[in-house]
Amino acid sequence: MKNLRIVFMGTPEFAVATLGSLLMNGFNVVGAVTVPDKPAGRGRSLQKSAVKEFAESSYIPVFQPNNLKDPEFIQNLKDLNADVFIVVAFRMLPEVVWKLPPLGTINLHASLLPYYRGAAPINHAVINGESRTGVTTFYIDDKIDTGNILMREEVHIFPFENAGDIHDRMTKLGARLVIKTLAGIVDKSIKPRPQSDFIIPGTEIRPAPKIHPEDCVINWNSGGMEIHNLIRGLAPAPGARSVLRNNKTSLTFKIFESIPEPEKHSLPPGTIVSDSKHFIRIACADGFLSIINLQLEGKKKMNSIEFLKGFRITDYIIDIS
Repeated sequence: MKNLRIVFMGTPEFAVATLGSLLMNGFNVVGAVTVPDKPAGRGRSLQKSAVKEFAESSYIPVFQPNNLKDPEFIQNLKDLNADVFIVVAFRMLPEVVWKLPPLGTINLHASLLPYYRGAAPINHAVINGESRTGVTTFYIDDKIDTGNILMREEVHIFPFENAGDIHDRMTKLGARLVIKTLAGIVDKSIKPRPQSDFIIPGTEIRPAPKIHPEDCVINWNSGGMEIHNLIRGLAPAPGARSVLRNNKTSLTFKIFESIPEPEKHSLPPGTIVSDSKHFIRIACADGFLSIINLQLEGKKKMNSIEFLKGFRITDYIIDIS
């Protein structure tokens, strides 16, 4: 198994754990493919992807094509003579790429496929209040996250975990699953199965599209648990947000941790209730949301007690328009 020639494709930190696990287990990674360097920060200096930084430090040749169909890039891949491609959090591959290796192109996805296909599976699973998710390895085909499944492994989502907590746990779990998958392919103990085999009768196959700015706006007319799950699903980034305003200004703020408190009341949704020292509660459709950690635009993240020391939140109302 260790004689396999592997090309790894990925971009973010989530992918680095799998690449590192391949190397630690003695696999022969002959190349890494990632996105081109991008301008970032105030100085707009070029920033390498997490995968590129790790690959370079591990003396793995790095390829950064602008166009995945570029003939020169395709020839570079052919020259590597890889047995299998491993893909973790990368772009959609054209057929001319994923059909190259004789053992196929394997993708690691951060959900229990066929549920939560798309770019943000962890976020959407938490936003939708799921109690479980997982990781899946599958063969790439011509659509997004639809290929035959090789292996799946489930994880429990605890009620007050956020997307970042789940991400960290699944990073390690996914890396281990890729190693198990490679072993199963080599010894032919894995039989690929269509995703339709894994559909639970009566359940909805929800998608997991990319998170856009408008998806992060809190609707205070919703129930407390729904808002709480949105906050969890967008923490630590990009963060669920709302707007405070008075007759002089408006300020965006983000909430990173909350506690739903079911309680009957007659207050309009979005009403702020606070003693100005110890707590912030915001009215929603079926009670209140107690705010634990938040961040005002241009300021650092802090808990509610710290926040109230320097900001009179009762001078503002929440703009729910």
